[in-house]
Amino acid sequence: MINVLFVCLGNICRSPMAEAVFRHQLKEQHLEDRIAVDSAGTGDWHLGKPPHEGTRKLLDEYGISYDGMRARQVLMQDYQSYDYIICMDSNNERDVKQLFGTMSDSHAQVFKFMDLLPEQASNDVPDPYYTGNFDEVYELVSEGCKRLIARIGAEYSELSK
Repeated sequence: MINVLFVCLGNICRSPMAEAVFRHQLKEQHLEDRIAVDSAGTGDWHLGKPPHEGTRKLLDEYGISYDGMRARQVLMQDYQSYDYIICMDSNNERDVKQLFGTMSDSHAQVFKFMDLLPEQASNDVPDPYYTGNFDEVYELVSEGCKRLIARIGAEYSELSK
């Protein structure tokens, strides 16, 4: 099983949206039994809360489930548990790398979500908690998740079998 973790600040807007969209796309491609996905936040303000109302509303519009999703914080053991740790912005990436420090007992790839979308001008997925623009985030997340599936497929040839 390949494990993917999306990380944002509070784990109520961007990373749960990415988790839900990615899970939906995996199901469409019949890969949900080969790739597992979760999300977490670097902060602890929203622990145990469901995704933000704006995220839920948008996911409902697209018929994408977020059932059972609750905010959690990134944990040290995530570094050993996940193959891909994808940070929604530069600050999240810095915080995650600082948390994991010099741990060397992992094969996890830690990178920014926008690395999947190099043609975009921004290095960061904008935070709709502050901007209110959940549609913009959905568009980025939807395309980026498609590219992540392709990237994982290229790195793990057994997925195409």
